[in-house]
Amino acid sequence: MTLEQNDSTATQASSETRTSKMSQHVLDAVEWLGNKLPDPAVLFLFALFLIWGISAGLAPMQFAELDPRTKEPVRVINQLSGVAQMSFLANMVKTFIEFPPLGLVLVSLLGVGVAEHTGFVTAALKGLLKLTPRKLLTPMLLLVGILSHSAGDAGYVLVIPLGAVMFAAAGRHPLLGITTAFAGVGGGFSANVLPSSLDPLLQGFTQKAAQIIDPNITVNPLCNWGFMSASCLVIIGVGWFVSDCIIEPRLRRLPVDGEATSDAQLSQLEPSEVRGLFAGLAVLAACLIGLAWTVWPADSPWRTADGSLGGRDAPLMKAIVPLIFLLSLIPGVVHGYVAGSVKSHRDVVQGMTKSMHAVSYYLVMAFFASQFTAAFTQSNVGVLLAIKGANWLTALGLPPQVMILGIILLSVVIDLLIGSASAKWALLAPIFVPMLMTLGISAELTQAAYRIGDSTTNIVTPLMPYFPLVVVYCQRYVKNTGIGTLTSLMMPYSLFFLVTWSLLLMIFWAIGIPLGLDASYSYPGLSGTHLP
Repeated sequence: MTLEQNDSTATQASSETRTSKMSQHVLDAVEWLGNKLPDPAVLFLFALFLIWGISAGLAPMQFAELDPRTKEPVRVINQLSGVAQMSFLANMVKTFIEFPPLGLVLVSLLGVGVAEHTGFVTAALKGLLKLTPRKLLTPMLLLVGILSHSAGDAGYVLVIPLGAVMFAAAGRHPLLGITTAFAGVGGGFSANVLPSSLDPLLQGFTQKAAQIIDPNITVNPLCNWGFMSASCLVIIGVGWFVSDCIIEPRLRRLPVDGEATSDAQLSQLEPSEVRGLFAGLAVLAACLIGLAWTVWPADSPWRTADGSLGGRDAPLMKAIVPLIFLLSLIPGVVHGYVAGSVKSHRDVVQGMTKSMHAVSYYLVMAFFASQFTAAFTQSNVGVLLAIKGANWLTALGLPPQVMILGIILLSVVIDLLIGSASAKWALLAPIFVPMLMTLGISAELTQAAYRIGDSTTNIVTPLMPYFPLVVVYCQRYVKNTGIGTLTSLMMPYSLFFLVTWSLLLMIFWAIGIPLGLDASYSYPGLSGTHLP
């Protein structure tokens, strides 16, 4: 190697080092700033006061933008009016109890808590670690997180905490397991090789919006299946790189000081654990076979009237949370009795009680989050922001590809304010879909663009309903974990997912790879424009 080549290599290495240090400084700044924010519960309280004030200021104003749901001008509702305040107080308990993530978290953790308390989860992870090379833990956990989408939001309460225990058992930082699982479950929320309830849920809004332009048009529920299946490879590959090359080195300076530090010293399976594990897995297999046996018939009570299993109204989809409860509880109890970790029913109840202690902090945050979410929805401020953003995007007159990227970025911004994927699309589909159809862009492509923007920022917004729960998971291992800590750890995933996933959509579009079943990229717009 010549002297010039040596100098060139040294210069390149020095440049890479400076870039790495700069990115670490940026993440440090995000962490510092985020941790300076108030406690998440107080943050939601401040946000509630803020939306009250904004709604009061905007309520007297007249807006020309039409609400796609009512076809009338958007009207902001004053949340400081006497009627609104009385309604707020009268419905406070109901708002909290009916907060969507609350029941899912509590019921799921009752069963999972027993399985963890009896040692079934620990024994299963020990066995899994024997079969999985340490270097492949990251992609495997990302894959499990992605597959959990078939069960709706269950991955947030099942996969993420287990990821921490799994990585701790392998001698890696437990927060790396949490961030990796969170990236797969939340950051890649729309990606899945298996159809999920999200597909028909979004399709319903898309088709209804498309029929504003073309009353005879139909949209296949699996119109994005091909693209979302390929997206799994991007999420796993990019997530693997970010976890092992960016997040793990950053976590080396963060000591584990929580109550669960002993998880990292998990030993080999004891004979009693082996017996309990086999008994628990046998019972779990029997339960799954029995479930499959009852689900298989065309007239199964688990199906809808038309025989569907994956629709949002299918009894099977509605029973996902109770099934998680039972499929965790029953094998956990069997393992406990066989392994000797359970002596009586009191030990089972103790496991449930312990799991509820772990989420007590989350309950406080969920109370304030539910009140803010209700006020924000009722104020119509989110509707106004979305419509103004879409109109501004239309007025720019951008090329089709840039327009799709603009839809992705606008979805990103709105995702920072509104957590529910279906709620956002119910609002945005009647705006985005007809608007882009008149420009020659198909409804299926618009939906795919929205799903990218909706997924990639789930993991960096504290207003996402499960974000405070993930903070609680982190605090089990690192006591002083705050919003800033988690946000700084998840930001690289979010940025890398956003760029690479958007690029994948552009490649699909350029080559003409089908997005899914009965899907196209173009629509003969009203202006006569046709896209290639």
